[in-house]
Amino acid sequence: GTPDYADEILKKLIAEDGMEVVAVFTQPDKPVGRKKVMTPPPVKVTAQANGIKVYQPISLKKEDHTAAIKALEPDFIIVAAFGQILPKEILDIAPCINLHASILPAYRGASPIQQSLLNGDAKTGVTAMLMDVGMDTGDIITVKEFDIPQDMLAFELFDALTNVAARMTPEVIKNYQSFQIVPQDDAQATYCKKISKSDGEVIFDDAQGVYNRYRAFTPWPGIYLPGGLKLKKIALKSSDTEHNPGEILAIADDHIEVGCAKGSLEIYAVQPPSKKEMDIKSYINGQRLNLADTLA
Repeated sequence: GTPDYADEILKKLIAEDGMEVVAVFTQPDKPVGRKKVMTPPPVKVTAQANGIKVYQPISLKKEDHTAAIKALEPDFIIVAAFGQILPKEILDIAPCINLHASILPAYRGASPIQQSLLNGDAKTGVTAMLMDVGMDTGDIITVKEFDIPQDMLAFELFDALTNVAARMTPEVIKNYQSFQIVPQDDAQATYCKKISKSDGEVIFDDAQGVYNRYRAFTPWPGIYLPGGLKLKKIALKSSDTEHNPGEILAIADDHIEVGCAKGSLEIYAVQPPSKKEMDIKSYINGQRLNLADTLA
């Protein structure tokens, strides 16, 4: 594994009685920030702090680590947001258990947490599955479901599912032989792509859709209007009324109501291009916008 999601699982396994993490495979260090400081992934930091051997292959497809992993004689290989495909030679060494942040076969792919919020789902979960050569296509060991609060944002759901995955991983390992492992129904499979910055652009067409994107893309890439104005803090006011898109319908002490073709939104804070975040009242005053004007 590589990011915080995997790191929390690793910490849980390290702390668990009767288990020994014999090695960690994670992505190479990467440059971070404006100064491009080479930074190790969270999993590497935790592994080194606990005296665990760390491997950082650039590509498992191009580098053969099969012999090294076989020499470790693992009972299980746990995979969580590693960021590379495991070749069949490694999958055959020991049961490879992947902790995927969706209820498979829904949302196979790179952004299951964001996708569940984009679709306005009432629940999601974590699936423990046996990996095969496909993308999140392996047999299901067990699933832990999670009810999504209607105002939960992506980073909050990420934290919640990370905790679910960390708690369930030792349980899956300890009780592995008792689970009834079942194949996925490929006919029900859905997929999600890697998120890009351009996915954050919104227009005032459908308030529910804009709000779902806000929830899914906070903190990154955020949502912004075609002119570049970032909508930093918003809430759903109405999902079924009809308005002129972008029209300022009401001005309150700490927010404004903006109409969409369908529904309306409450906007509390924005960030103009190349400027700092500000409250919406300061913004509309600076732009001399009032009732019936268009926020664009």
